[in-house]
Amino acid sequence: MPYGWKTRIAKNLRIRYFKAVLAQVQHRFTVADYYRMVETGVLKPDARIELLDGKIIDMSPIGPFHGGSLKKLNQSFTQLSKGRWLVSIQDPLRLDDYSEPEPDLMLLKPKADFYSKRHPGPEDVFLLIEIADTSLDFDRIEKLPAYGRAGIPEVWILNLSEKILEIYCEPHFNGYASKAILQPQDSAAPQAFSDAQLNVAAILNLTD
Repeated sequence: MPYGWKTRIAKNLRIRYFKAVLAQVQHRFTVADYYRMVETGVLKPDARIELLDGKIIDMSPIGPFHGGSLKKLNQSFTQLSKGRWLVSIQDPLRLDDYSEPEPDLMLLKPKADFYSKRHPGPEDVFLLIEIADTSLDFDRIEKLPAYGRAGIPEVWILNLSEKILEIYCEPHFNGYASKAILQPQDSAAPQAFSDAQLNVAAILNLTD
């Protein structure tokens, strides 16, 4: 063998060793771990973070466009509800033992105690909405598959940068089998409530 082969072998072995060590020390936080870190002060109670697949994720700041669209959605769905759902704004959703994201908006099944004894789970959700600007890639690549695996029946991504509404239905292990793109001139309604029509331009705050 050429001179230095022992050095190269030793280097390769060190690289493999450190990769193995890194793989061993990776840790997925559970929801219980997450709450203990808040209780003990490791995480600030008011920090804008969420837990997804065992990872603690920093949430993007909410800009005026994002905030305005969220307020418009909240108002519209509250007016259309007629007691058929509860509107939940940026509240925790317990997907499993390793994920508790905080979607921008959810339509939840009515519950007498308003979910005061536990956070809602996938079985409680009619519709989940994420409002995406800087978070678009994360919402599509990370959150959407997690929602599909959990069985959330319908997810909307209000895509602020492209001014469209993305609608995902038919959840499966890798995400969703059905995707529709609606333009500002279109109207949208949750699949569970076809009469609850919303104008896409209105919820994008493109109208006065």
